[in-house]
Amino acid sequence: MTKVLITDPIDQTGIDILSQVAQVDQRIGISNTELASIIHDYDALMIRSGTQVTGDIINSSKKLRIIGRAGVGVDNVDVKAATQKGVLVVNSPGGNTIAAAEHTIAMMLALSRNIPIANSSTFLGKWERKNFVGNELFKKKLGVVGLGKIGTHVAKVAHALGMDVYGYDPFVSSERAQQLQVKLSELKTLFEESDYVTLHLPRTSETENIVDVNVLKSMKNNAKLINCARGGLIDEEALAEALNNSLIGGAAIDVFAKEPLDSNSPLLKVDKNLILTPHLGASTREAQENVSVDVAEQIRDVLLGLSARTAVNIPGLSPDIMDSLKPHLQLAETMGLLISQLSGGQIQKLELRLQGEFVQHPSQPLIIASLKGFLSKALGDRINYVNASLEAESRGISVVESKDEARPEFASGSLQLTTFGDNGEHSVAGSIFADGELRIISIDQYPVNVSPSRFMLITRHRDMPGIIGKLGSLLGDHNVNIASMQVGRKIVRGEAVMVLSIDDPIPTNLLELILEVDGITSSDPVTL
Repeated sequence: MTKVLITDPIDQTGIDILSQVAQVDQRIGISNTELASIIHDYDALMIRSGTQVTGDIINSSKKLRIIGRAGVGVDNVDVKAATQKGVLVVNSPGGNTIAAAEHTIAMMLALSRNIPIANSSTFLGKWERKNFVGNELFKKKLGVVGLGKIGTHVAKVAHALGMDVYGYDPFVSSERAQQLQVKLSELKTLFEESDYVTLHLPRTSETENIVDVNVLKSMKNNAKLINCARGGLIDEEALAEALNNSLIGGAAIDVFAKEPLDSNSPLLKVDKNLILTPHLGASTREAQENVSVDVAEQIRDVLLGLSARTAVNIPGLSPDIMDSLKPHLQLAETMGLLISQLSGGQIQKLELRLQGEFVQHPSQPLIIASLKGFLSKALGDRINYVNASLEAESRGISVVESKDEARPEFASGSLQLTTFGDNGEHSVAGSIFADGELRIISIDQYPVNVSPSRFMLITRHRDMPGIIGKLGSLLGDHNVNIASMQVGRKIVRGEAVMVLSIDDPIPTNLLELILEVDGITSSDPVTL
């Protein structure tokens, strides 16, 4: 008998859907030890955020085919272990889009019209109309940071309210922005000029505390900040200080770096122009039903031998095929991550050129892995092997694939990624050597032979005496250790590319000094 285990509370509608095809058992709040001891008996597992599905639990399963997370993220599931075990992992990335967007608009309106404090005052028997004069949203400038599904819906509603909507998203094309009636803006300018700023970003190493003391000081003193996305995007201590000192006009925050909010949080000591809610973005009856139905239907379909809509690991590939493709997928993802940091600006097209052995493999997983790497610097863990294509499409990025049947330069063939965007055309190529090691074999058509490393520095310069020595001395003076260095050039004393593997990230102030070296025209730090 087919059996499904549910370990977190879900809407009854989802349970009813699963009951059509399987025996459904509910063990709400079960411990990890208990779950590991019984999971071998189940074909499917449905969870929300409460259950931590570890590698040990997954490896204890014997017939588990699918894990369904009734929500957006899958950070509580060991996706890698599931993929290696051949278990599909699905979620519901769009189930709470409307709920989160509407909560953002509600917070903006409540903040503008002083609704929470006016409500409290009226319940105390007061009638303080003059104290609660608000602001209209009409004709105000809204800055939307992150134009994914939720940010896009917020932009549409705000435009309907008569707001002048600006947006920042490094992966949204100008054409897509025009369709959304959003004016693209640089992030710094957006914060400086907006009357309202709303955040719709994942929390990554790049976005953590993206709103810090310097950003808050750059904002208008009557600007208002809204965050219904992820905790940790705002330096909460800096925000509290900015509000107490009237550096900005107000803030409405639904998510926090640590939840529940600590009783000693500096935000709780702010006495004006601040609204706090306990992570209510997805807390609507409709959203809870939507995610339960969405994931339950996917589990039902997979148990019936059909495909899932929003798998977060590669669907339809057996563990054997996954093993054989592993180095190729790793190379594709690495090349995508590399080219995203070298291109800059808005990207309209990503082209993949397959050669040699790469032509013999299924190309779609390679495309998806390339897109995952390409988008991951900006979107972090939100990007996976299924939604990468959808995210690229929603941002107006077209993907073109070509296959080169000519005799390859390298025995295992190569994969080349080329971007076309505001900063022109950029390309990187990689290959897999006989020992299984990944190699970068060209950057912007300049030949190199470099193993990818965690931290790298890639410069463009004129091929002239002294450049390498000057750069090496400059890095040494700033205690940056060089692990390896290679120069790629096409002609003697022409343009060249230098690739350095380094032990630590390059400080921002050092990048500025590097560009002052005579002959160096660009300097790009890369983190892989």
